[in-house]
Amino acid sequence: MNDDMPHPLSAQDSLVALMVAVSASDEDIRTAELIKIQSAVNMLPVFAGYDIDRLTVISKTVLDLFEQEDGLDALFGLIRESLPERLNETAYALACDVAAADGTLEEAELRLLEEIRYELNIDRLHAAAIERGARARHVV
Repeated sequence: MNDDMPHPLSAQDSLVALMVAVSASDEDIRTAELIKIQSAVNMLPVFAGYDIDRLTVISKTVLDLFEQEDGLDALFGLIRESLPERLNETAYALACDVAAADGTLEEAELRLLEEIRYELNIDRLHAAAIERGARARHVV
């Protein structure tokens, strides 16, 4: 990609894309997961000023990428270009919250979380703490 071109995703778009990817990873986007995504966008300071209408655009982009053979790699490429390193742990925490939102962790969600950890270079100890926090917030 040419460095002169603007990034196709903003940092906030990247966060949304990862949350949508986790929700869609098991091919069953649940209401609890969608509510978690919308709630995060509406409540968290990192999304201050974010255009809520972008949710639909980013969701469609992620779902379109998932239909392609190398779609996940393409998604991570976009995220690497657009997400500042200071938001890597935030991104992982949001992804964990979406995965935990419906009370179950499917194998596909676990695999994608592992891939996100790797792609975002999340320290193993930090990842464990983030995962534990997500579990604690979503216990029923």
